[in-house]
Amino acid sequence: MAVVALVLMAGNVAWAGTDSTTSASGVTTGSSDDGVIANWLQSVTKIQSEQPGWATPVVTVTPRLEQEFRYDQFWEYGTGGHELNSYGGGKGLEFIPAQNIEVILGIPAYETRDNPGGTGGFSDENLLLKYRLLSANAEHGNYILTAFLGVTLPVGSDYNTGHHEVTTPTIAFGKGWGDFDIQSTLGISVPDTGAPRNQAGTPVAFNTTLQYRLLTYIWPEVEFNYTWYPNGEHEGLNQLFITPGVVLGKFVIAHRFGCTVGAGCQLAVTQGPTYYHNAILTMRFPF
Repeated sequence: MAVVALVLMAGNVAWAGTDSTTSASGVTTGSSDDGVIANWLQSVTKIQSEQPGWATPVVTVTPRLEQEFRYDQFWEYGTGGHELNSYGGGKGLEFIPAQNIEVILGIPAYETRDNPGGTGGFSDENLLLKYRLLSANAEHGNYILTAFLGVTLPVGSDYNTGHHEVTTPTIAFGKGWGDFDIQSTLGISVPDTGAPRNQAGTPVAFNTTLQYRLLTYIWPEVEFNYTWYPNGEHEGLNQLFITPGVVLGKFVIAHRFGCTVGAGCQLAVTQGPTYYHNAILTMRFPF
């Protein structure tokens, strides 16, 4: 049902264009495709101008609407010294099809782990729909409120899948004061009805980023990544990571196309975490 909802909501966005036109002399003046794309990119610029201009944090999903291609790299160290490497981090294409809407089409990450050996493979598919409820740029209040609907599809290999579809409704918000801003998300992950409750459970995640802008392109930050497990195999566990990091950009390459890079390290500060620390590299190419 969650997948159907995503498709229906995204499918409500209609694109209108005109055919190629012909002059009185019979010469075709050109296809409307270029005009449609140009109009779409102009509308994206306007949509983004109506929200704060903060950088997207290293871990926390921003409430802002973004249009970019993103690649993340994780080096995760767990209990017993076991390691997991994630190539892609489940990120992918993010685009703004219409007013107040963003769609994220994740690309399954390729994951390798040292235990058990030989279990490398692709992870599950992540899809996310954002709807911006309220927003104001720096000149008009510098705040934003956005609703998310995320879906994870169990398409990964045996050791890299959750085996069940998971729906994650989330509320995200942010507020800025000059060069300082706070961005937060609060969501709950709900597996499909076939998932045993004593396994996946319904974890609640609360992420908050404190961010400051320096010299136009430098965004040092600290994130607090908190998860509470009210049930499931980790029932009773409260897990908190503190993630210092920095984001650099946006650096313009040509016209709308640019590059942003960032890095951070999640450090577990509570007992019995699912992993101890996770080094993260993130690269984004906004357009």
